[in-house]
Amino acid sequence: MHVKTKLIDCLRPLMLGALMLSSTAHAAVQTLDKIVAIVDNDVVMQSQLDQRVHEVQQTIAKRGGAVPPASVLDQQVLERLIVENLQLQIGERSGIRITDEELNQAIGTIAQRNNMSLEQFRAALAHDGLSFNDAREQVRREMIISRVRQRRVAERIQVSEQEVKNFLASDLGKMQLSEEFRLANILIPTPESASSTAIQAAARQAGEIYQQLKQGADFAQLAIARSASETALEGGEMGWRKAAQLPPPFDRMLSSMAVGDVTEPVRTPGGFIILKLQEKRGGQTQLRDEVHVRHILIKPSEIRSEAETKILAQRLYDRIQAGEDFAELAKSYSEDPGSALNGGDLNWIDPNALVPEFREVMAHAQQGVVSKPFQTQYGWHVLEVLGRRATDSTAQAREQQAMTVLRNRKYDEELQTWLRQIRDEAYVEIKLPGAEQAAQ
Repeated sequence: MHVKTKLIDCLRPLMLGALMLSSTAHAAVQTLDKIVAIVDNDVVMQSQLDQRVHEVQQTIAKRGGAVPPASVLDQQVLERLIVENLQLQIGERSGIRITDEELNQAIGTIAQRNNMSLEQFRAALAHDGLSFNDAREQVRREMIISRVRQRRVAERIQVSEQEVKNFLASDLGKMQLSEEFRLANILIPTPESASSTAIQAAARQAGEIYQQLKQGADFAQLAIARSASETALEGGEMGWRKAAQLPPPFDRMLSSMAVGDVTEPVRTPGGFIILKLQEKRGGQTQLRDEVHVRHILIKPSEIRSEAETKILAQRLYDRIQAGEDFAELAKSYSEDPGSALNGGDLNWIDPNALVPEFREVMAHAQQGVVSKPFQTQYGWHVLEVLGRRATDSTAQAREQQAMTVLRNRKYDEELQTWLRQIRDEAYVEIKLPGAEQAAQ
């Protein structure tokens, strides 16, 4: 199970909504807490906002960046909380539930990805000032949001074989195995029904940001403070993308850019976007190791014990060593129905498709030398490596990557459209002091 948890990679504190207070402090703090936004049938509290702002500040500090003042972050973070709240409400209405078993599995996976035991994970959370129960709750929320998106967005995306073929035949498709780029973005949005005046204002804002960047301003700080992208609070970090995953003209601009460069603002359906090239990688031909191998399998049964099976395998090995034909013995004795009639020949095979014990013996076997009998879960084997090669698997990889690229492209576009849609259709009243009031 894949769980999108931005917080988990670095074990930063997780902020989980209204602050859970002890009974002794509850009354005192209760008078200070207040509603900062009404979101359909729910609310966002000041305590939630303060916690998330604190979380973002810690994350920025851990990255070594300068931390903007809370006043700069408040509106950006509040918008993130509003959109999260809407998705959780959709999940509630849709009956999406995360069982304890699923949650435990996800927590275990997170600990494993951080090379920790569950107890070490608990200790790391405590060190960051977060209880284990709070962490579970945050992961539960994020799993619900992930499932909501899967139902509302991912399930609507279809990629046909013809689309894959057309893509691979295109210039961009031919660039599929070219470099990958780690990118960050800043988005200055323009609503679908924006007037020309609003579009011009957004263009001027994007231009000002671009000039600041050219003069050495910190990209991540500007993203946090000014961007409307979903990744704004992560400094605009988008992760790795291939050129083909990006809309024109970004797809052709990146190859000629140096690491650290930023693009001029480009008008897109969602607004004006500026990209920063963080890193480059890849572009090599993809090779896969294959081994040509044959074997004889002898299985234990109700009428043949494990010890007797081992003895028979040893006798067959001895007969091959004495000069008898491997293929003929395989046809007569091997109990692998898929290869026996072919003289035990498994043809060219990816070692990763084989059980570990077989793979291990095969890896150390000299070509043309029959192995001594060895045991796997299937029984006792002798094998002979007939050849080794590195196969260019680029064609198969290209098709799979094309499918992934097309799905990701459609998903990214559909997700942003859907998030904007649910935000526009929701009743939202912002009560944050100094913020622009909004009610829809």
